[in-house]
Amino acid sequence: MSNSKNPRLSVLGKGASASLALLVAFLAAWQWGPGLLGVPTFIVPPLSMVAREFVYAWRVDHLLLHTGVTIAEVLAGFILGSLLGALVGYLLGMSRAAELALSPYILALQIAPKVAFAPLFILWMGFTVYPKILVAVLIVFFPVMVNVLTALHTVDPDLVNLARSFKATRAQIFWKIEFPASLPPMFAGLRIGATLAVVGVVVGELVGGNVGLGYLLSFGEGQADTPLVFVSIVMLTAVGGIAYLGVILVERRVLHYLPSRSLSGNI
Repeated sequence: MSNSKNPRLSVLGKGASASLALLVAFLAAWQWGPGLLGVPTFIVPPLSMVAREFVYAWRVDHLLLHTGVTIAEVLAGFILGSLLGALVGYLLGMSRAAELALSPYILALQIAPKVAFAPLFILWMGFTVYPKILVAVLIVFFPVMVNVLTALHTVDPDLVNLARSFKATRAQIFWKIEFPASLPPMFAGLRIGATLAVVGVVVGELVGGNVGLGYLLSFGEGQADTPLVFVSIVMLTAVGGIAYLGVILVERRVLHYLPSRSLSGNI
């Protein structure tokens, strides 16, 4: 058994080493590259300057508060958007008439740029957390809904007919066949939605925020504080990465019966 695991462990070890080497090379290029190329620090500040700005923002600019607000908004938008997308996907997948009636309007909502909704939500709800959450909900909704709907369309009809031949009810067919078959595609949509939720929240905070990492990003831009902008980008990247990894951990617990997949697979 140990011999069968060694090749996989070797591949994982090589991949981790290569990833670590790329990270070190990137950080080194960030630190010394701009100076060697003569790039001014107000355009691309070196890593050490961004690190000093991070410490300053943590102590003075309430970086922890801004990060916490953004995380809360991302979590709320992701959960609400995912639940709404899954619910609508299941309803449309189980009713052909509902799909034909509602699909054009859902598609129109998806085509409309989400940035355009942010000012409208702010006019309606003011400078609160709700416009940011609503933008995130709109962005997360569509990939989850489409993945669930597609999964229901691809369920083996012979399997459904077999269940009907055994007098299975519509609810039994859904819970025993359609719902389990939809879980892997749904989690693929959740992976996408986890990162898009960050985008939606940042859009709302940029348009009309007074707290959060998007606001801090806009504030740094207004003050021509490039290191603060880089700090905000790094923190937003970290928030998106944590959200993505969180979905993966839940997916592995729920779909433990499936073959394990890499972190980068099926996003």
